[in-house]
Amino acid sequence: MKYFFDTSVLVAAVLAQHVHHEASLAAYLKADKHHAGCAAHSLAEVYATLTRLPGRHRVECEAALLLLDEIRKRMAVVTLDEQDYYGAISSAAMEGITGGTIYDALLAHCALKSNTATIYTWNVEHFRRLGPAVAQRVRTP
Repeated sequence: MKYFFDTSVLVAAVLAQHVHHEASLAAYLKADKHHAGCAAHSLAEVYATLTRLPGRHRVECEAALLLLDEIRKRMAVVTLDEQDYYGAISSAAMEGITGGTIYDALLAHCALKSNTATIYTWNVEHFRRLGPAVAQRVRTP
């Protein structure tokens, strides 16, 4: 796989008011199932983010599902099994990763599992902490 999209880029791609919308959308529109993917967990994170936005920016549940359908049509969705999860958590622990950064580690593990060349994220520093195999792949759109 050539490109892997983390949640921060997917959210920015679908929210016109997001500061990184244009760059994220441009990368997203170039994606196809043969060359781009995201983690299954990112679907839940995108849904959670969109449906909890403040005030008029909040996306209704049905609209959020439609956006997730579009992501699924455009990208391969990479899953982890029990062994993958434990391996990702163990690796993160060895790198001293704590707290919510474990979710970035899970996304990065999906990217490595799919042999991704480039991981697109707006959380570059979080991903660079996940070891050299991840750090060398991290880019912003």
